[in-house]
Amino acid sequence: MAIPQERFYTEEDYEKLPENIHAELIDGKIYDQAAPSRRHQDILMELAGTIRDYIKAKGGKCKVYPAPFFVKLFEDGETHGITIVEPDISVICDRDKLTKRGCEGAPDWIIEIVSPGNASHDYIRKLALYEDAGVREYWIVNPEKKIILVYHLGQENFEVSHYTFGDNIKAGIFEDLSINFKELDLI
Repeated sequence: MAIPQERFYTEEDYEKLPENIHAELIDGKIYDQAAPSRRHQDILMELAGTIRDYIKAKGGKCKVYPAPFFVKLFEDGETHGITIVEPDISVICDRDKLTKRGCEGAPDWIIEIVSPGNASHDYIRKLALYEDAGVREYWIVNPEKKIILVYHLGQENFEVSHYTFGDNIKAGIFEDLSINFKELDLI
């Protein structure tokens, strides 16, 4: 009797997904993503807008992309299989990584907004992927608990800081950007 084999998906399989399906391809496995809540979208738009306005005001070269946005972290390799994610917010400062489809390589800063059904996906799976890929900074925003975890991944010593929606948070990849969550229009 043959033992059923687990299916590993390719980039071509991912590209064939219907446009209305939001999914990520991580180490050759497809992970479906539920539609975000209104609160999720409020947070995403406030953060992405704040970051974009800062970059424009400073005449910066970095680009901000909200989901859905194609980010290929890994090709098939020994450590990771093909991995394509759609972070809630991606900040890319090396424009050579930008392609027609999105980004190939690690963004400098990623922000994920936790949905109740996929918390472990952001806290565990993606944290490890982003660290391995070379993302410099990773924020996890939890709307239910009103907390933000900030991981400084590009440093020798792994660092994490804990904040609330009442805090002013310094973005590590920029010299003078701080985001005051109290001042965001989060209803």
